[in-house]
Amino acid sequence: MSIDLKKANNNIIHPANNKNLTGNNSFLNKEITFKTGFSDKKKLHIYAELSMLLSSGIDIKSALEILSDSFKSKKDKQLLNTITGNVVAGKTVSDALKEAGKFSDYEFYSIKIGEESGNLVAVLNDLTAYYKTRIEQKRKLINAFSYPFIVLITAVVTVTFMLRFIVPMFEDVFKRFGGELPPLTAMIISISETVGKYGYWVFIFGIFLTIIFYIYRKREIMRKNTSKIILSLPLIGNLVKMAYLARFCNAMALLIEAKNPLLQALELAKKMSNFYPLEKAIDKIEENVLHGMNLHKSMQQFSLFDSKMISLIKVGEEVNKLDVIFKQLNKQYSEEVEHKSQLLGTILEPVLIIFIGLFVAIILIAMYLPLFQLSSGI
Repeated sequence: MSIDLKKANNNIIHPANNKNLTGNNSFLNKEITFKTGFSDKKKLHIYAELSMLLSSGIDIKSALEILSDSFKSKKDKQLLNTITGNVVAGKTVSDALKEAGKFSDYEFYSIKIGEESGNLVAVLNDLTAYYKTRIEQKRKLINAFSYPFIVLITAVVTVTFMLRFIVPMFEDVFKRFGGELPPLTAMIISISETVGKYGYWVFIFGIFLTIIFYIYRKREIMRKNTSKIILSLPLIGNLVKMAYLARFCNAMALLIEAKNPLLQALELAKKMSNFYPLEKAIDKIEENVLHGMNLHKSMQQFSLFDSKMISLIKVGEEVNKLDVIFKQLNKQYSEEVEHKSQLLGTILEPVLIIFIGLFVAIILIAMYLPLFQLSSGI
């Protein structure tokens, strides 16, 4: 049976129009990335469409050419064309991806195993599932924090505006009348004067700190302290920890299912985690496993892993079904992340609104209190 390449190319889902994979809310579903390589959404598109094309009977060269045509960016097209050229020259897909320099070791080893075992389509489906889950977890965290963050910024801007512009107007009125101001009013006016005097410097200093953080964000000391602060935050710390544990379990499930040795699976999962406490824990776990310690016993040494996870992994080791256990753990943690992210939004939204209301109310009361005293004294 012949395959119509033009028809296949027309039916392919372009990244820009991929609504099924990204959802309807274009702003919240937009991936925020500062990396120079392929984003997770582009990788999801590559593996999903490559799997579909190969399953349809199209050869790998034609599939890569069709995939290249589906990208609008010249850099993306050039990268896909380079990969295609290397495959045509006789290199394996895994080697071509590794040479491109935009793909992780996890992707390289997974595709290499798929090529050697003749299960490339199955591996591509696993990679599709991995990146789909990864993107979904990112989206849940963004959705959980986006509204409270916007409300918090609005609160800061509103209060700063009132202190910088509204309060000084009342201060001029009070000076005309003279007399002693109530303590609350005097305090608000003092804060207003401080904001007027040092506000711009604080703003510039904040931008400076942000730039410094961005430049040094990958330094070990910065990553260590940042993760420590995040994990210590009420509600937020536990949510972030579970999100990274879900990602770790998902990676381990796919790697072990693909017949990677345990040590190699741990090493690749560590590189995929991008979370300092988890990376350091896996370093020690690898060392312990290498010296003959069971995985669950090694994980017991770290508070990052809860007792439920350790107990299930112990069972998985006993029955030689670690991939199944990690799949189940990924499902459980993902569900907890979804539930707690919704709960976090439900709790933070009213708290922040009340917080804004109290600040505005205090400022208004402080400004009108002298006027009430003046009118009552007449």
